Amino acid sequence: MYKFTTLTALCSVALAARPFLNEPDTGIELILGTDNLTTLPPLSNVVGLPDFDFIARQHLAPENYTYYRNGAAGEWSYRNNLEVFQRVTSRPRVLVNVSQVSTTLGTTILGQNFSAPFFICPCARGEVGNVNGELGLVQGAADGDILYIPSGYSSTPLGELAAARVANGSYEQTMWPQTYLTSNDTETQIYFDEIAAGGFSAIVFTIDSAAAGVRHRADRFGAGSVNTAFDGFTWEYYEKLKTMTKLPIVLKGIQTVEDALLAVEHGAPAIVLSNHGGRNLDTSPSSLEIAYEIHEQAPQVFNQTEVLADGGVRYGSDVLKLMALGVKAVGLGRPFMYANIYGTEGVRHAIERLKFEVMNDAAHLGLQDIHDVSMKHFKWAPNFWYS
Repeated sequence: MYKFTTLTALCSVALAARPFLNEPDTGIELILGTDNLTTLPPLSNVVGLPDFDFIARQHLAPENYTYYRNGAAGEWSYRNNLEVFQRVTSRPRVLVNVSQVSTTLGTTILGQNFSAPFFICPCARGEVGNVNGELGLVQGAADGDILYIPSGYSSTPLGELAAARVANGSYEQTMWPQTYLTSNDTETQIYFDEIAAGGFSAIVFTIDSAAAGVRHRADRFGAGSVNTAFDGFTWEYYEKLKTMTKLPIVLKGIQTVEDALLAVEHGAPAIVLSNHGGRNLDTSPSSLEIAYEIHEQAPQVFNQTEVLADGGVRYGSDVLKLMALGVKAVGLGRPFMYANIYGTEGVRHAIERLKFEVMNDAAHLGLQDIHDVSMKHFKWAPNFWYS
């Protein structure tokens, strides 16, 4: 017993000392090298979402890459967003007929149909990675039939985003503009009216950005937070906002079970569990930890509102782990911004690769229907939250 306890302790120390890998070593350096990539490599060399990060770091100017990459303070939350998924292991079931699992990938969000249970998160300044701004994200999302939530700080004006959506012909693409609001109700009303006139179907109100993010990496390159005001928003203000538009207002940035319950109490049609990509408050929890907290303390929330989540998702198994807790759809930000360096083709390729991984990982879990995934398909350690 003593030897076992000692070995366990040593293993824990070894794992704790394991260096952080922004992208795992899967051989991409052997194919692309480590020198600056002045020319983008063929998309055929991109086999997973982390590859886009590797290419972006080698290709973009340091200040441009830093704008997307940076996290808050010492970036513990940024790293934890990525590493938390590794603390949950799979429990694959075998000899299950999974031959039709690929037909179950689609989902609905707020009553609208999509081809996969993941979406593109709001990320600002698309022009940092591509001269065409967010247009590649619009078209790529349309081609892949997934939801795109453009940032309120997009490089491409809202009107142009709306026009790009309409340009997809008979296909009615769904986008939900994300917004940072001011205390000027007149400006807010004008913006809400513009969103409605543009044919968008929901508004995403980011509520986890109460002040400027403390971003040391970004400050070194002059790529800091664009939102610098201290806000005075409250739940009562959210009630007021609902009287200013007929569109559903989704709350993005829920980080505790208490606020999830308050969102339900105030009638939020959907919430997004998120710590702002680990960019605002270091040591804030990952969406997986938030979802776990809600599942353990107030599981009814998942039936009372539509729960979405984002942060650190890079693999198909990450999507499935969030879904196992009750999350309906999973958002990704940085991977798609890196993919947008290639424009529409890159975004489309990222969508295809993630769909491939979700379907195949689900099959290996023994799922006949992706939406049947549950906590029984994974091992959640007793010290999961604190490990």
